[in-house]
Amino acid sequence: MITIFYGSIFWISLVCAAIYIFIWHKHFDVNFTMIFTLIPVACLGYMLQGNAGNMKGAVIATQIIYIGGCFLQLFILFFIFNICRIELSRWIRTALFAFSSVVYASTMTVGQMDFFYKSVYFDVADGNGVLVKEYGIMHTVFYVMVCLYFGAGIAAIIYSLVRKKQVPRTVIYLMLLPDVICILSYFAGRRIIKNVELVPLGYLLAEVIVLLIAYRVNLYDVADTVIDSMVQERGIGYISFDFKCRYLGCNEVALELMPELADTAVDETFGYKPSQRKIRHFIDHFKKDQSHNLFVYTLHSEDQDPENDRIYNVSVNFLYDGFRRRGYLVTFTDDTANQKYIRLLDSYNDKLQNEVDEKTRHIIEMHDNLIMSLAMMVESRDNSTGGHIMRTSEGVRILVDEIVKEGSLNLSDDFCLDVIKAAPMHDLGKIAVDDAVLRKPGRFTDEEYEKMKHHAAEGARVIHEILLHTDDNSFKIVAENVAHYHHERWDGSGYPEKLKGEQIPIEARIMAVADVYDALVSKRVYKEAFDFEKANAIIMEGMGTQFDPGLKTAYVNARPRLEEYYRSLN
Repeated sequence: MITIFYGSIFWISLVCAAIYIFIWHKHFDVNFTMIFTLIPVACLGYMLQGNAGNMKGAVIATQIIYIGGCFLQLFILFFIFNICRIELSRWIRTALFAFSSVVYASTMTVGQMDFFYKSVYFDVADGNGVLVKEYGIMHTVFYVMVCLYFGAGIAAIIYSLVRKKQVPRTVIYLMLLPDVICILSYFAGRRIIKNVELVPLGYLLAEVIVLLIAYRVNLYDVADTVIDSMVQERGIGYISFDFKCRYLGCNEVALELMPELADTAVDETFGYKPSQRKIRHFIDHFKKDQSHNLFVYTLHSEDQDPENDRIYNVSVNFLYDGFRRRGYLVTFTDDTANQKYIRLLDSYNDKLQNEVDEKTRHIIEMHDNLIMSLAMMVESRDNSTGGHIMRTSEGVRILVDEIVKEGSLNLSDDFCLDVIKAAPMHDLGKIAVDDAVLRKPGRFTDEEYEKMKHHAAEGARVIHEILLHTDDNSFKIVAENVAHYHHERWDGSGYPEKLKGEQIPIEARIMAVADVYDALVSKRVYKEAFDFEKANAIIMEGMGTQFDPGLKTAYVNARPRLEEYYRSLN
């Protein structure tokens, strides 16, 4: 019966170990594996002891039993500390293992010396061989060692229950059982059934409980479970290298992504083959600048259809072994769906932007045409300035072009466009001038001239109202200034504000030159058109008094184009 009892326990322990191997995960604590190794070994010793037919066989069986006796409680202790997230230094772990090894080494003296057993002899009881022994000093040390390991484990469990809220309670309660069962089987087993050791049964029960813990504990390791979940759900690929860029390995996703990795030998320097250069390029960039670790990798489809391409986000980081950097880890994350969605959004945004730009251009054209129509309507009331708007607008365009070529005023492109665009609006204020004055077929009296002067300020007011709600505030300011100040003079004798020098906005100074030039070379009701030489002499004479002398060079350069333009009109 004893033989059957020990044999059954041994085979059941092997089944439990097989189940553990089946559910084994690479993230399992190594102490799990040691527990599932030591328990079947210890149970084997008890089975061999029950079948021993002589002293030598019984001693060998006893020595096998104590492999479990000396080391199992130690690895249960390590297992408890790891689960409770209590760190033991490598020196303490090594010292405890050495202590257990010394105790186990003393079992090798059984039958030869009196360290572990003072005396031992073989006997037969109820048809089964047993060792009758008297315990020695090292056996007492063995009991002390087991009690110390047990006490440390219980202390760690109690500490975790009280202080460590992140340690799973279910696992803590389960961890108590194998520790308690093993201790009870050590000290109380023989008192229940004579000549029968209950220690292997205790080991078996502990093995079953540890199996339950192993099945559940990995769920609590957030880092590992999240990584595994991401790899499965998002198709994340990994390729690892050492610091010399020698290939270390990859996962299945990376192998599907880059089938050529199957022909890459482990420890082979990576990056010399054409198919490897892009990945090596990513690593080299990371070496130079660790902040530059994000890249995009496109896997082109076999049918060459861009819609079927796969797009991966690639990140390069250090490969860690614990806290030590050991190499580089290249991670591929399938981002095809996001990238296609972004492209769709970009395409839609581009289309929408084009439509908005088209509508905006249409509105601007309508706005400009409305202003031009208003300016031409005002001009139609003035029988002395026919075509003046169009001519001065072209004159401003030519002057601005020469100013830009000269480069001394450093005007922006947007500002130049605003000045050209505002030129037709410079006389809008004439809409408020009485017809009797505006349409007079001759020179103005002093009183009529004073009334005519009001058109400058009135023009600024009208433009302000027209452009009140425009989004283009810079154009609004330029247009108001052109209308308001184009009759100011450099020496301060102009109107309506008698501004002087650079107090006059540059846009108004440019407009003044084009406005006076047109008045000189065009026929009016009160005078004939001056020839170009006379007009030029008057303009040059006015530089520094009526006009900004800083515009002299630009005017001189523009003169041939101005004369050519006015000749074309005739």
